[in-house]
Amino acid sequence: MIKKSKLLLCSITLAALLSGCGTTGVQAPVVERQPSTSNAAANDPRDRDPAFYRVKRGDTLLRIALEHGQNYRDLVAWNDLSNPNDIKVDQMLRVLPPTGDTGGAQTSAVIMPPVTEVRPAAPVVPKKTGPRGEKRAYSDATLAELRADGGADAKPAVAPAPAPVVATAAAAAAPAAQVAGDDKISWMWPSEGKVIGTFDEGKNKGVDIAGKAGQQVVAAGAGTVMYAGSGIRGYGNLVIVKHSNSLLSAYAHNRSILVKEKQTVNKGQAIAEMGDSDADRVKLHFEIRQQGKPVDPTKFLPNR
Repeated sequence: MIKKSKLLLCSITLAALLSGCGTTGVQAPVVERQPSTSNAAANDPRDRDPAFYRVKRGDTLLRIALEHGQNYRDLVAWNDLSNPNDIKVDQMLRVLPPTGDTGGAQTSAVIMPPVTEVRPAAPVVPKKTGPRGEKRAYSDATLAELRADGGADAKPAVAPAPAPVVATAAAAAAPAAQVAGDDKISWMWPSEGKVIGTFDEGKNKGVDIAGKAGQQVVAAGAGTVMYAGSGIRGYGNLVIVKHSNSLLSAYAHNRSILVKEKQTVNKGQAIAEMGDSDADRVKLHFEIRQQGKPVDPTKFLPNR
């Protein structure tokens, strides 16, 4: 009888314990913590330093380089990039030379696929009413992506290089490009012809000069060819000449290109033949960019 009582008491106690364990209590709140990366990025002092740039969605290393008036190869070196084609959103890139480094942009050229075939000057390229869809935009700088893709499909017609053409006697006496300061650069108009389009920062990033197919296009100032090709959307066969660490000039819509990348050119030297590639008529679109930003070319060119 005593054993039965003890057994009953144990059963009641165990039932009470089980009932207490099964009671629903108030759970601790679950807090989803947001990554602190955005807050750190917002407080990064480099965002206020013009020597650095934070990568945005859609950027390419080439576009960043051109927008800051730098050479793609310099950005690779300054940022120790093992894979130039793999940059991340919010990544900080140095876009100005480190202290004591003048940069190699004056003499080094953007790496592009090597030219394996040299052909004689081709006939005038058929007119186009719009840019080719597979080409990249030129918001002053698109080249790492071109390198990753192996270059654009279209190859510019390359004509045999003629004897250097000098537009003026002064140009003939000018030595090969020895770039110093921006104020020491001597400028001239890149081609003869009527100006049919003036600079408008919102609509036209340079000036448009009318002419005839095959008409000479000359370097507006001494410098080094930074780019020669047709991989930037809306510019057709394009030549870019670097004049200093902050100034470059661009010559678009050419029928053929007469120079190669890394080539040093004199003021007045023929660099291309006027055409209508990626344009609705034969013309030269000419730009001057200062620190990657389009500026009014007429502020640099002599009066006509």
